[in-house]
Amino acid sequence: MAAKKLDAIIFGASGFTGKYTVFEAVSVLKGLQWGIAGRNQEKLQSVLREMGAKSKTDLSQTPIVIADVNNEASLLEMAKRCRIVVNTAGPYRFFGERVVKACIEAGTHHVDVSGEPQYMETMQLRYHDLAKERGVYVISACGFDSIPADMGVTFVEKNFDGVVNSVENFVHLGVKGGTKGTGSAALNTGTWESAIHAIANRSESVAIRRKLFPERLPKFQPALKSRSPLSRAAEVDNKVILPFPETDRSVVMRSQRFLYELEKKRPVQMQAYMTYPSWFAASVVVLFASIIGIMAKFSFGRQLLLKYPGVFSGGMASRQGPSEERMERSFFRMTMKATGWPKSDKLAESTDQYTSPPTKTLTVRITGPNPGYGSTCVALLSTAKTILNESDKMPGSGGVLPPGAAFRGTSLISELEKHEHGIKFEIVANK
Repeated sequence: MAAKKLDAIIFGASGFTGKYTVFEAVSVLKGLQWGIAGRNQEKLQSVLREMGAKSKTDLSQTPIVIADVNNEASLLEMAKRCRIVVNTAGPYRFFGERVVKACIEAGTHHVDVSGEPQYMETMQLRYHDLAKERGVYVISACGFDSIPADMGVTFVEKNFDGVVNSVENFVHLGVKGGTKGTGSAALNTGTWESAIHAIANRSESVAIRRKLFPERLPKFQPALKSRSPLSRAAEVDNKVILPFPETDRSVVMRSQRFLYELEKKRPVQMQAYMTYPSWFAASVVVLFASIIGIMAKFSFGRQLLLKYPGVFSGGMASRQGPSEERMERSFFRMTMKATGWPKSDKLAESTDQYTSPPTKTLTVRITGPNPGYGSTCVALLSTAKTILNESDKMPGSGGVLPPGAAFRGTSLISELEKHEHGIKFEIVANK
C-alpha cells in the first residue's frame, strides 16, 4: 500500500537550519501532515528526539523519508510523497537545482531559504516556464533573506495611500543584553559557505540578469541615489551605515519587475543599509569584508576561508553554529522609509513620469527574533503553509517567483505575525 501523501516534507532536516525548522514546524504546521527527509536515518531520528524534547512534543511518529541530493531518483520519490518540499539543504548553488527539478517533475511546490542571487536567478531563467506549465510554485529567499525586506515593501505599498517612488531600508542586527557569555558565533558554517561562494561568483549575476531580463526597465524619476558608506543616517538615530549585501535588493527588484511586467505597476526603487553604533565598529566590518572579498576571488583563498571560518569571520561563524542562548537573545529591526506622492497626485498612466518632487513619506518598522535560525524558519514554514492554503490568491498557476511577487495578495504577513518567533510589521510614521 502506498504511503499517504504528506502536506509537507522538510528536506535537509539534520542540518543546522533544518533542525530548527523541525522545531518551528511543531507550531507553524499544526494541523498539517508533515515529515522530514535527509540522507541518514539515525541523524534524522536524533533530530526528532532533540526537537521533540525542546518543543515538549512527541515527534517519534513523524514520517522519515531517505533522500540524497546525489541520488536524483530518491529526490523524485521524496517530491512525489508531498504537496510541498521545504528545502533547507544548502549551499543551494551546489544542491538546490536537483531538488527544484525533482519537484517540478513531481508537480510539487518548493520553498527554500537561499540568499544566493545567482542560484535564484538561474532557477528563474531555467525553470519559470516549466513550473508555470506544471502548476508548481518555486520560491526562494523565504527566510531572513528576503521575507522582511520583500514583504516589507509589499506592506509599505499596501499602506502608503499613494504611489511609492523609493524605499530606503536600514537594518539593525542586535543581541539583547549584549553578547557577553553567549559565545561569538552568530552563523553556522553552512551559512558561511553559501556567503563565500556568492561573493566569489558575484560577476556571474550580471550575465544571468542579461539573459533573464533582456529589456531594461524604464528609468523613473527622481532616481534614488545610494548614500555614501560610513555616513550617518538621521532616520536611525544617526547610526553609521554601510551598504547591505546584495540579496534583499536583488530580490525586491525581481518582485518589482514582475509586477511591472504583469500589471504595469510603477517599480519601487530600493537601497538597503546595515547600521552600526560607531564609525569604529563599521570600519572593522569594512576591513573583514575587504579581506574576504579579495580572498574569495582565488581558489586558494576560498579554501582558507572555508577551512578556517572562525578566523576569517572574526569568530562570527563556527561549525557548531551559534549557542542556544545567543540565538534566543538575537533580533533584527528594519526601518523602512518610503517616499512618494499622495493619491491626489495620481497620474493617468502608471508609467507616466511625475513632474513634481515626492511630498509624502511613510516609515515602517519590521522586527523579529533570531534572524539566522528562528524567524527564518518561521518565515520559511509560513510561506509553505500559505502556498498550501492560498494558492488561489497567488499570481498565475505557478512559476519561479520572488516572495513579494508571489505572496502579495495572500495573508502571509498576518501568518508571520501570529508566531512566537515570527515577524512583526508596523507603521511608525505616516506624513
